[in-house]
Amino acid sequence: MARLVFLGKLADRAGAAEMAVEPGLLAGILGGLPAALAVAVLDERVRIALNGELIANPESIELTAGDELAFLPPVSGG
Repeated sequence: MARLVFLGKLADRAGAAEMAVEPGLLAGILGGLPAALAVAVLDERVRIALNGELIANPESIELTAGDELAFLPPVSGG
C-alpha cells in the first residue's frame, strides 16, 4: 500500500489526516477519491511532496508500495 497525507484544511475535507491507497499513477488514485477532495488537492496553490521531496510535475507521479504522498495547502495568517 501507499499512503496519502492531507495537511491543514485538506485533512478536514478528506475526513482523516491519512489514507491508504493501492499503488499506481496519481491520476488513477485521484479518480478514486471523492470529487470535491480530488479538486481540492489539485488546486494550483497546493504543493505535493513525494517521500518528503516537493514535486514540480505531479502529473508524472506513480506511487509504489511504501510511498507517501503529502498534500500541503497554502498557509494563511498574519
